[in-house]
Amino acid sequence: MEARFNLFDSPTATKVAQRLHNAGMLLGQSTLPKSTQELVNLRASQINGCAFCVDMHTKEADAAGETPVRLAMVAVWREATVFTAAERAALALTEEGTRLADAHHGVSDATWAEARAHYDDDQLGALICLIAFINAANRFNVVVRNPGGSYEPGTLAAALN
Repeated sequence: MEARFNLFDSPTATKVAQRLHNAGMLLGQSTLPKSTQELVNLRASQINGCAFCVDMHTKEADAAGETPVRLAMVAVWREATVFTAAERAALALTEEGTRLADAHHGVSDATWAEARAHYDDDQLGALICLIAFINAANRFNVVVRNPGGSYEPGTLAAALN
């Protein structure tokens, strides 16, 4: 399978991708745990059917020390015992923040309250930005049908710097 279009062939798309990536790099400096960030990226990518991002975030999380069991359980996190209460709150917020068109209420008050109970203002701000950024990245890749399976950890960062 080949992508429909190489976004790096477009100077404009490349500049936008670089800026989005650079803004996303700021999230790595936040106090939101890195493992939570990768779980959020993976879950949103699963929901959006982004093979490239599922591949990338699974491998980046693995390279950062995430366990294969936890990575395998992200898709069924509600029925899994391997996530903390804080991670579960982040995953719920991710799902509701990603499925905006599927729910008339957007993010429910209960989900918001649970996330608020586990994260301080800076972490919550980072989490909101992360959900927005991964959804944007998923849309780039789904539109052009970037395939998953051949990603090597660190290659996206190298390509965009």
